[in-house]
Amino acid sequence: MLDLIDLSRGRSDMGTDEFLAHGYEVLGWMAAYLAGNEEHPLVPQAPPGAVIRALPTNPPLEPEPFTAILDDFRTLVVPHSTHWTSPRFMGYFGLGPCAVSLLGWMLAEVLNPPRMLHSTSPVATELEVVTLDWLRQLVGLPHPLFGMLHTNSRVDLALIAALEALGIGSSTRGLAGRGLPRLRYYASTESHLSVEKAGIVAGLGREGLRKIAVDEAFRMDAEALERAIREDIEGGWLPVAVVATVGTTSTTSIDPVPRIADICERRGLWLHVDAAFAGLYAIDPHMRWILEGCDRADSLTTNPHKPLFMPFNCSVFWTRKPELLKSALSVSSAYLHQSHRGEDGPPDLNDYSDKLPHKFPALPLWMVLRYFGQQGIIAIHREHRRLAQLAAQWIGESTAFELLAPPTQLPVLCFRAHPQGMDEEAQLRALNERLLHSVLAEGRYFLSDTELKGRYTLRIAIGNIRTIERDVVGVWEELQARLPAALDACQGDREGGNR
Repeated sequence: MLDLIDLSRGRSDMGTDEFLAHGYEVLGWMAAYLAGNEEHPLVPQAPPGAVIRALPTNPPLEPEPFTAILDDFRTLVVPHSTHWTSPRFMGYFGLGPCAVSLLGWMLAEVLNPPRMLHSTSPVATELEVVTLDWLRQLVGLPHPLFGMLHTNSRVDLALIAALEALGIGSSTRGLAGRGLPRLRYYASTESHLSVEKAGIVAGLGREGLRKIAVDEAFRMDAEALERAIREDIEGGWLPVAVVATVGTTSTTSIDPVPRIADICERRGLWLHVDAAFAGLYAIDPHMRWILEGCDRADSLTTNPHKPLFMPFNCSVFWTRKPELLKSALSVSSAYLHQSHRGEDGPPDLNDYSDKLPHKFPALPLWMVLRYFGQQGIIAIHREHRRLAQLAAQWIGESTAFELLAPPTQLPVLCFRAHPQGMDEEAQLRALNERLLHSVLAEGRYFLSDTELKGRYTLRIAIGNIRTIERDVVGVWEELQARLPAALDACQGDREGGNR
């Protein structure tokens, strides 16, 4: 079968004509999928393990035609996917890439530049520098601010820089066996799980994170933070950093960053702001209050793969103190010579990260910013917020549903079914679990869940660029229509358990 691969011309890849033919076919499928993926159930209908059982146990030994591979994509991959790109996907943060970002990623992958040193791909570095400064200006953060793109929020980089700021030589000598006090950092009980993982990666450990209580609006209690820091100092801990959240994962609540910044400045602690979801809504000047106090943060992360319609793996890390990252992470080698561009030349971004190499997300992000412009982004964000306010109004007026967190002017709602006469938390949990499972099993809409102060909570998140009012109307009608059956099933379970 080796004659299927033509080596006579010094190459074994697809020929240009074949690449064009299959490329048009793939692009046509992508366009049709984006235009009409409502036809696919949003969650796979097959049991877990179906893909594993459908695939051969041994790897292919002979070449296969691309048409066969593409057929298997259609019949195996697509039906077993959870369709995050659907406008009816309203779980987590309602994500979904725009068409421009997909085209940008295709172009970036063709160029395949390793963004390491400036010299390994000058455009990958320089376009990133310019694009992130555009983004900084759009959200109203101060100049200068050093930024880099990463695959996801890099809270661990903030902790690495915070350790470097202590001057204890952790990047050179490590943390173990040196008689150092135990190190502590702080975040609210509503912070993202990546904050805890970051402490593990940075060497502070799970016990190094002290979680701070939140108020009734699920925002970090600044007074509780102050007490915790004082108690830890008295107990022999060495406080290192505080992670404030702008847009918590469950409720999109916004911690009181100005008050937290006051505490960090008094105590000499690194302040990192996790603005992964909410930060980019500040592109709208009327929403700049979201980032109040963030100009005082030592570092901040935000994710264009959420409110800027980018595919996953596009996150910004900004810092006012890049020299600390460079001090901690810059390593020379014989095979990657440092560039010589002068004092004011573009940076070697490899010096500020532990990842080598990096892809080229700056290209699709640059294209998205140009295609929509500030005004286009604002228009989409305002429509999503309007739709969330509309859904909040419906829930507030209903006698069978209730909001479980105050709306935050961001397009995420936390709520549950709460019929009159059913007030036991265990019953309400069972009812809402059944309701969610019923919606997911039908496959027309996707919602996610969370826990708020021990209460099982449903979430509607509107963030997909293709989500429109009919989709939000549809999910609300689906919830109301499925509630009676879920209620009957719960009552049947209860009566059966009492026999």
